[in-house]
Amino acid sequence: MNAIPTPPTAARELVINRIIDAAPEKLYRAWTEPALLKQWFAPKPWTTPGAELYVRPGGGNLITMRSPEGQDMPNPGMYLEVVPNKRLVFTDAYTKNWEPKDGNPFMTVILTFEDMGNGKTNYTARVLHWTQEAYDQHVKMGFHQGWGICADQLTALVTTL
Repeated sequence: MNAIPTPPTAARELVINRIIDAAPEKLYRAWTEPALLKQWFAPKPWTTPGAELYVRPGGGNLITMRSPEGQDMPNPGMYLEVVPNKRLVFTDAYTKNWEPKDGNPFMTVILTFEDMGNGKTNYTARVLHWTQEAYDQHVKMGFHQGWGICADQLTALVTTL
């Protein structure tokens, strides 16, 4: 059973999909272990100096990205669904313990790690936006380029684990 229903329209969905030469367990670790996540999460030259991850349904996370100019951008969120080595669902609509986030929610992320055998994974990141404005903002921020760079960095990391 899915924690997040299929959206009524794909008009507010952005997707990154890659076949990665690593087992699903390695990708899951890279998303759920702070020391690993900090190595790849932000598109270079940005960095990720902080990652607090309480990986369980209802568990909060706080991932801080830092711009090349030194500006920190904290990103609080909460896990909605956790299926080890297969699926992670999280949102910025809540912080820990189902506390609504101050301000407007922006997105829900659905990550799937599909085992293709032979140590390969079909990795998909679906990003569902609460509003058309949030979707448009994410596109203007460079979603495909930024998330693409991160997927490349993730791939480079997990192939060394």
